[in-house]
This record gives sequence, C-alpha cells and structure tokens, in this order.
Amino acid sequence: MRIENVQKLCIDRKIKWSAHSLSRIQERGLSRKDVLDCIMSGEIIEDYPEDFPHPSCLILGYTGASKAIHSVVGTDGEYLYIITAYIPNMDKFEKDLKTRKKG
Repeated sequence: MRIENVQKLCIDRKIKWSAHSLSRIQERGLSRKDVLDCIMSGEIIEDYPEDFPHPSCLILGYTGASKAIHSVVGTDGEYLYIITAYIPNMDKFEKDLKTRKKG
C-alpha cells in the first residue's frame, strides 16, 4: 500500500467511518480531524496486505497540535476505511514510534 493512494482517498473524501472506529476514537480523546491530519502528515509504518476484508496498514502521523498518533486504515481502492486510531504506547513502541518493541 502507498501513502499517496491513501492520502488521495482522504482528499477526495472517499472515507468510511465504522461505528466502532468512531467510538474508539472518541474514547481516546481524538477527533475525526486528528485522524485525517495523521493520514495527511503520515507515513505507513506497517503494511497488512493479507488483512480481510481489505488490505490495511498502520500510519504514524501527527495531529494539528503535533501529537503523534497511529491510525489503522484499509482500502479496497475505491474507499478508505478507518479501522481505529490511538496514541502510541511507549511500552509497545520504540522512541521512534515506528518500531514495535520485541518481547
């Protein structure tokens, strides 16, 4: 998956938000704008081409307030599906917020 393709779907507003993703985002004190900012400023740090029902990826990006967040999105090529978003946990990720800690 390429970030440019994900960003184009975002720009074109070809986005589907599940009730689950909206609930999780709200629980975590994030907004739709935070997720969109993450995607537009972000980079793909993990790719999941075999995910069902659509290939997906993990994006590290930043909110308008420069807060690092991770967004998980999928695409069928026509729409961008927002799966979840969260603030990276330093217990699980290295300082670069890109690399998962081993073990």
